[in-house]
Amino acid sequence: MVDKDAVQHRPDKDPSDWVTGDEPATGPQESYLSTLAQQAGESVETENLTKKDASQKIEDLKAKTGR
Repeated sequence: MVDKDAVQHRPDKDPSDWVTGDEPATGPQESYLSTLAQQAGESVETENLTKKDASQKIEDLKAKTGR
């Protein structure tokens, strides 16, 4: 059995520090971003987004939608 108190959680890394942040956004990022944008009543262009940009936009929309 794992002692939950002994497990350390790694803090999230800032997307601007990602080694792969300048690579194209992943399919799951684009899909989630489209879903959040629809829920927020916004239009979001997912073409040519980097992983970093997609992650930052996802966080913005999550805050806006309360997710």
